[in-house]
Amino acid sequence: MSSSPVIAIIGRPNVGKSTLFNRLTGRRTALVSDMPGLTRDRREEDAELAGHAVTLVDTAGLEEGKRGSIAARMREQTEAALSEADLVLFLLDAREGVTPDDKVFAQLVRASGRPVIIVANKCEGRAGEAGFYAAFELGFGEPVAISAEHGEGLGELITDILAALGLQDVQEAHEGEAGTAEAEGGAGRDRPIRVAIVGRPNAGKSTLVNALLGEERMITGPEPGLTRDAVASDLTWSGRKVRLFDTAGLRRKARVTEAAEKLSASDAVRAIRFAEVVVLLIDAERPFEHQDLTIGDLVTQEGRALVVAVNKWDLVEDKQRMLKELRETLAERLAQVAGVTLVPLSALSGRGLDRLGPAVLAAYDSWNKRIATADLNRWLEEALARHAPPAVRGRRIKIRYMTQASARPPTFIAFCSRPEDLPKSYLRYLTNTLRKSFDLPGVPLRLNLRKGENPYAKRKH
Repeated sequence: MSSSPVIAIIGRPNVGKSTLFNRLTGRRTALVSDMPGLTRDRREEDAELAGHAVTLVDTAGLEEGKRGSIAARMREQTEAALSEADLVLFLLDAREGVTPDDKVFAQLVRASGRPVIIVANKCEGRAGEAGFYAAFELGFGEPVAISAEHGEGLGELITDILAALGLQDVQEAHEGEAGTAEAEGGAGRDRPIRVAIVGRPNAGKSTLVNALLGEERMITGPEPGLTRDAVASDLTWSGRKVRLFDTAGLRRKARVTEAAEKLSASDAVRAIRFAEVVVLLIDAERPFEHQDLTIGDLVTQEGRALVVAVNKWDLVEDKQRMLKELRETLAERLAQVAGVTLVPLSALSGRGLDRLGPAVLAAYDSWNKRIATADLNRWLEEALARHAPPAVRGRRIKIRYMTQASARPPTFIAFCSRPEDLPKSYLRYLTNTLRKSFDLPGVPLRLNLRKGENPYAKRKH
């Protein structure tokens, strides 16, 4: 056994333990498959997390089994890993939620007396939200939302691991300065920011990418639909690496008939899901058609940061009037990302391109922003004092505590006496005030209500 801290990855079969193990080690040494129970023995690998040496242990899925059976022997191997660990990562499948087996094995992990970080895996998109919040009931504190398969949330997990092992100042770990870019595998700003350029066919996406790269990398022309694949290109903005994805134009499903275009549309949607910032390129001659707004809505549903670029701006005669109308449309139709940055430009002439990079980087930093719990609750107290929650059926609703569950996008949990009765209008008031108070324009905010008292109050006593 290595002298470096030992981290055991524990959980039911097929929750993604080996995928996370491979992500954290940076090597594909553990077999990964949809078939549960593929891992049977403990696997140890030395790894480096943000410059700190650790030993990671991938374990078999915790299963009940008769004495002497393979399942029982696998469990014994896992229990041995628990006894030798300095830290336990207890992994859940957020899409399945907290199962009875998870609760049983949580007792086993708790009985080991080892420090535990609860990790909600498979949180990409919105499918895992309910399971993420359900993980609070296991009593291990705030879960860390990740997608081991797609590499999302690993920076936050690594920060929490280092804090739990005493390798990084806890205050710095949990209340780091706003705007710090999340690391993937500890890489931090060395990892390129993934930026997808999306929009309707013939909006000028490939022309824009060529202009940003300074070369004719993409085929362009007046014919719509020239781009079929999501093509990646690397560049640097203000010293920060960026990976641009030029995508096929997205049109309404009813109009997607050719097999090749169906694949292209699917590829563009996939690029949105894997991007961190999405630049929605619209045509100034036909601004904000229905499909533009549908794409913008898809971006916000997927929880990505958004920047709207208006191409062919040099063809607009009354620019001030057009800007005013575009901002009004954005405020009305994409209210869920209030304050989104609007960048007028001309991909053909190059005018306005210098404003796109800073807008993307600012949106990315807001998307990664973490707010200290103390600051959040001071804000909550002021917001409640200015406008108290309404009384429903003669009883006033109480909101007692708030914390940030994750970034990318900023996601918050408020603990409330009767969450099901709180009007949506009041939730919008809180979200809009939160966005304004902490300067979070242009990124989707997720504010979720949970029933109960402050879950950390008992700890203080």
